[in-house]
Amino acid sequence: MSGPAVPAFLSPSSTLTWVLAGFGVYWLALIALRNRGLLPSYVGTQGPIVTIHTKRGRQFLDRLSKPKRFWRAWANVGVGISLVVMLAMFVVLLTAAFGALQTTETTQVQQPQNVLVIPGVNDFLPLSAAPGIVFGLLVGLVVHEGGHGLLCRVEGIDIESMGVATLAILPIGAFVEPDAEDQYEASRGGQTRMFAAGVTFNFAVTIVAFALLFGPVAGAITVAPGAAVGGVAPGSSAGEAGIEPNDRITAVDGTPVETNEELSTVLGDTEAGEVTVEIDDGDREVAVERSLLVTAAVPNGPTSVSSGDTIRAVDGEPVATEADFRSAVGDREVVTLTVERDGDREDRTAPIGAALAVVEDGPFAAAGAPVGDGHVVTSIDGERIYSYGDLQATLDERSPGEEVTIVSHHDGDREEYAVTLGERNGAAFLGVQGVSGVSGLVVSDLGVDLYPAAEYLAVLGGDADVSENPVLASFADSFLGKSMIVLLLPIAGVVGVLPFNFAGFTAGVENFFAVQGPLAGLGELPVFVVANLLFWTGWINVQLGFFNCIPAFPLDGGHILRTTTEAIVSRLPIDATRGMVRTVTTTVGLTMLVSFLVMVFGPTLLS
Repeated sequence: MSGPAVPAFLSPSSTLTWVLAGFGVYWLALIALRNRGLLPSYVGTQGPIVTIHTKRGRQFLDRLSKPKRFWRAWANVGVGISLVVMLAMFVVLLTAAFGALQTTETTQVQQPQNVLVIPGVNDFLPLSAAPGIVFGLLVGLVVHEGGHGLLCRVEGIDIESMGVATLAILPIGAFVEPDAEDQYEASRGGQTRMFAAGVTFNFAVTIVAFALLFGPVAGAITVAPGAAVGGVAPGSSAGEAGIEPNDRITAVDGTPVETNEELSTVLGDTEAGEVTVEIDDGDREVAVERSLLVTAAVPNGPTSVSSGDTIRAVDGEPVATEADFRSAVGDREVVTLTVERDGDREDRTAPIGAALAVVEDGPFAAAGAPVGDGHVVTSIDGERIYSYGDLQATLDERSPGEEVTIVSHHDGDREEYAVTLGERNGAAFLGVQGVSGVSGLVVSDLGVDLYPAAEYLAVLGGDADVSENPVLASFADSFLGKSMIVLLLPIAGVVGVLPFNFAGFTAGVENFFAVQGPLAGLGELPVFVVANLLFWTGWINVQLGFFNCIPAFPLDGGHILRTTTEAIVSRLPIDATRGMVRTVTTTVGLTMLVSFLVMVFGPTLLS
């Protein structure tokens, strides 16, 4: 007898549910301790937030602040950086809010839970990344407020106390309490330098952390031998055989596989319908019965075949591998595909070639081809074309201005076109937009998505060759380029920078890497731990710097906006008042708040 249905948001398996339940217990315990007077004098509470106060460290800051000229020069550079970042954040938030109003479809990045940097709740941050994130957050907060405290002493502002603020065990803030009277009496420039010091130190920590990560630490890491399995398609041969994400395929039927590229070569060289696959250097072996699964398909494409279908035969000839498929198609331009889904089989007749759309004003359109999609090119000058990759390879061998004969199928009609190739960037240009695969189908007789471990390692500064990816190689050549890509790695798979999100050497992906050189003696785990700590320390600190530069109170950007506005207004030939300054800061602050809310919740509300 079944019980009542449990709403999804109350499901015991929901990480968010357990987090909220634990938070509730923590808050009740905190209230009970406070009401009974059991909290130490140096511990304060503001709702669920605990603040831990201390006066220790003031003497250290006094000693550290001795070279005042140096620290003022350092802080002046920070003021300039902060003003530039403030303007950039203002533009970014406005642009993001405007973009959010133009769409009613929310992306995964815009989901409210993904605004929170909480592993297990944020879709991009696995629980295994929690140690690195907490460490980076703690370093960032202490350094940020330490910077404020240091410049307080440089500018002669006394410090009442300092400390950290936590939500349960998660550090969410740090604070320095300057003496209110001293702060009020400080010069406007001194106040501005003090407010800018926090983000300046955050950016400095990012540079140091990334320099260590890109240099000796990532340099000690190499790609482990084998084909890295990043994902397994449901219903695929690999899935049925028990191959899982984060496995490394190191041999097929006894033939070693050293790289992702070698897996395709080794599989292509064997015609066997069943192969033995070695996992993780012989840790286990599995028997894989190959079948031709469609892993991606163009919606309403020329074959009427969908992702998840299995191609069982071509014109009645059974096929189990990609080599079988091409052999069965042969020179025939149109074939009948027998496809299976959930045990049901159907026949689909379709042309086999390169699926593409003809663009307006291109050479192909000028030759008479109808503009739009639905085209399948099956040959160029009599050379058989089976996929869009074949078409690109053939065009690479041609020259601009050369005339070719193209056979194309469109809406059931076969047509031949005499096309004079155009020129773009010095190469032959046909004037089409193509779709990867065979007639818009991506098929696999194994069904795995390979994890490009070498590309991730190259971005992090490791010794890996990414010359075949010129865009990524251009970024990986410089410190700034690496830093820009690293900031996107936790959402790389969503924004399309790389095929998978990367949250550090954790959650199983560390199996794709090994440690080499002098650090190898420490073992793999310590090196990966250090790499993760540096990765998240740099990532968190630059995010803290950007966030605190938003020109809105109570953030540093709001205070810098106030002092900057006061400085500008005081130089105008008008009777300046505090009300004028307050009007500017309030207007900008509210604009930022509304922009942030629209960016996060706008698409959901509009939909």
